[in-house]
Amino acid sequence: MTPTAIPAFLPLRGVRILSLALNLPGPAALMRLRRMGADCLKLEPPGGDPMGSYNQAAYDQLHEGIAVRKADLKTAEGQEVLHHELAQTDVLLTSFRPSAFKKLGIAWETLHARYPTLSQVAIVGSPGGRAEEPGHDLTYLAEKGLVPGLELPATLYADMGGSLMATEAVLQACLLRHSADGAVNAAHGMFIEVALSVAAGYLALPRQWGLTQPEGWIGGAHAGYRVYACKDGRVAMAALEPHFAAALCTAAGMASCDIRTLLTPASRQHIADFLLTQTRRELDALAVAKDIPLHTMR
Repeated sequence: MTPTAIPAFLPLRGVRILSLALNLPGPAALMRLRRMGADCLKLEPPGGDPMGSYNQAAYDQLHEGIAVRKADLKTAEGQEVLHHELAQTDVLLTSFRPSAFKKLGIAWETLHARYPTLSQVAIVGSPGGRAEEPGHDLTYLAEKGLVPGLELPATLYADMGGSLMATEAVLQACLLRHSADGAVNAAHGMFIEVALSVAAGYLALPRQWGLTQPEGWIGGAHAGYRVYACKDGRVAMAALEPHFAAALCTAAGMASCDIRTLLTPASRQHIADFLLTQTRRELDALAVAKDIPLHTMR
């Protein structure tokens, strides 16, 4: 029998999103909302989104399938465009400081009174009274203990984590509009603040719990869960569970493989010495043959 094609699940089909958010977190959230079926429009200032000037490829991917218009919200013409769109919008996505909303005459209280069914998801740097403080991904990560050395983090964790929280907030706002029987509750727009520093704090929880601290099992203490050098590169070894660890110990020729042994410097050194004798190709083959979770890198 030919399998029946499953239609794409688009939970936000028919939901209209208006975004005023620039740079990365807002556009990243908008990209995900569009992929969930939302009808997305973004209003950019006359100079455009800074992302377009420093990484056009990123900008293009973030805005694929999204309508983009220019509007100077500091002018009467721009305000007219904004309010024309707000009258047709379910969720407004923003990334301004609170003071900017007041200057533009679009503080939440004003919007809610004029558009009672509208919800707003406001991406800010820090929550509540700290929302006016300047900051960026790096400062939020540093505040939460996620910048342990002098190297920059490998990616923009707070921005991307914040974009996921903003997407979640849009879904919450949409759920609020429907009662348990599916009827639309048109009188309830809501305001949800998404702070990038809070997103960084959420990502930092494993470190706060001690899991990824140097003495933690997945912070380097466990010999089966570390990054090692190999003969022609590196290997990310993730043999944490007992059966995976046992397979690694056997391959490395270790006589003992209980958890006490795996937490000793001698075990880490033994495995490090073994891996230095192996090429990436040999380790890739070992992973398949012995069912060991690892990934080799240049």
